[in-house]
Amino acid sequence: MRIGLFSGSFNPVHVGHVRLAEFLRDEQGLDEVWMVLSPHNPLKRVSGLAPDEHRLRMLTLALEDITGICPSDVELSLPRPSYTSATLKHLSENYPQHSFVLIIGEDNMRCFDKWKDYDWILAHYEVCVYPRGEERMQCPYSTMRMVNAPLFPISSTEIRQGIQTGKDVSKWLHPRVWEYIQAHKLYQ
Repeated sequence: MRIGLFSGSFNPVHVGHVRLAEFLRDEQGLDEVWMVLSPHNPLKRVSGLAPDEHRLRMLTLALEDITGICPSDVELSLPRPSYTSATLKHLSENYPQHSFVLIIGEDNMRCFDKWKDYDWILAHYEVCVYPRGEERMQCPYSTMRMVNAPLFPISSTEIRQGIQTGKDVSKWLHPRVWEYIQAHKLYQ
């Protein structure tokens, strides 16, 4: 099977994440998209990150009824901080029957040369880049390709800030995720 790997902190997972995963599954010839929960992106700060178990539960709740989009906790069992190259090596060794396509945002493409073993990733994996804004950048590497995916005008940061200021952000969250956030008093 051809598996897309869409990693993120999903802090929290929102409808834009899920719709993007569905679009990529359908439009890029992927059999499945695994939404890989990242415990710690080495290029980002950790503050404000909900505990792994809460983020994984929200990801699971958001994907329960969706065919071909699966939550993955693989990085929670790997050394931290999470390096995509280590995740790819681990998955390729444990699932040799699958081919993996790395899915990243245009913002990550801009700093891809700072990723650990980025040249090894480019030599061994296809990298699918989705836009993060109206202005598109050319892919700097031959094994990367930009896809014409829709833009979703929301971010997890905006959702967290909305919750903290009492705004109604429920339309951007799966109802079960919104209930979970409220029940566990997350992001307040």
